[in-house]
Amino acid sequence: MAGAITHEGPAVAEGRRSGPLIVTEDAELLDDLLRLCAAAGARPEVHPGVPEHRGSWEAAPLVLVGDDAVRRVRGAVRRRGVVLVGRDQDDSGVWRRAVEIGAEHVLVLPDGEQWLVDRIADVAEGVGRPALTVGVIGGRGGAGASTLACALAVTSAREGRRTLLVDADPLGGGLDVLLGGETSAGLRWPAFAASRGRVGGGALEESLPELHALRVLSWDRGDTVAVPPPAVRAVLAAARRRGGAVVVDLPRRVDEGVAEVLAQLDVGVLVIPAELRAVAAARRVASAVGMVLADLRVAVRGPYGPGLGDHEVARLLGLPLVGEVPAETPPPDGSVPPGGAARGPLARFCSAFWERALAEAGD
Repeated sequence: MAGAITHEGPAVAEGRRSGPLIVTEDAELLDDLLRLCAAAGARPEVHPGVPEHRGSWEAAPLVLVGDDAVRRVRGAVRRRGVVLVGRDQDDSGVWRRAVEIGAEHVLVLPDGEQWLVDRIADVAEGVGRPALTVGVIGGRGGAGASTLACALAVTSAREGRRTLLVDADPLGGGLDVLLGGETSAGLRWPAFAASRGRVGGGALEESLPELHALRVLSWDRGDTVAVPPPAVRAVLAAARRRGGAVVVDLPRRVDEGVAEVLAQLDVGVLVIPAELRAVAAARRVASAVGMVLADLRVAVRGPYGPGLGDHEVARLLGLPLVGEVPAETPPPDGSVPPGGAARGPLARFCSAFWERALAEAGD
């Protein structure tokens, strides 16, 4: 095999980022690596040894060196992101050869296939910092969690961040309805029920309805009210890999699917009216959520009951206070979504929240 080839299967998307550099003359190993690249949605460059144009070796986001090619790359410039790929599970010498070429990882097929697909997919998608992911949950029914979740997402999108709003409450009526987009084209949760392993972040985003400059993953009007936990894990991980902000509207129960979401949140916001009964209900919700999510905060809605203020509610719950969520009357025709009025009190509250959250995250 001489020269360089590029492999592009039928599923390659136009304008996709370059994939890894593959260095091998082992035809069987090459077939496997090309198959894994196709599964990850990447287009590799293939050479039998170090490319004559040294820029290809140094600039490739990932280099997969077949065990047969170790001698041919031994004198190459040391760099990060080199993986030595072999097939012999019992070959102890593979680690010595990895040191000789400065490989960061040793991978033996077929056992390491899923790890390698994930790594190649990261390269293809150009993964950077994951999205700041915020979950919103009501302390009791009718607390206004869905409204706040929509307002946070709408505000984030208006401020120029890539934003995805996830409806994790199948019994909540649908966030696409709240945003006036129930008839918008795009996939809903049931379409992802069979998802496992790695879901492409770009493909996920492009498949969802776009409403008010953000993408929305909601429920359809069918009978499906649950998605298997592995699918929830895969979809939310894909949403986070694209960066920006992800806002999740959570139900008040914590089942296996919700636990998968909670495990990927950076911050949780518990929305609660300033009433003693609501505080009692919210304490149970906070206890259940706090078993999975370390950073849970409280946002308080008025009007306030006797002797209750936002700081007192936070003290009773033992949670940090986000602030008081202002009331905002939407227009009767539903033309403006929650937080859609840029100078409205709810939008200002959301802007202040994002400013603090992003500062804490180091953005």
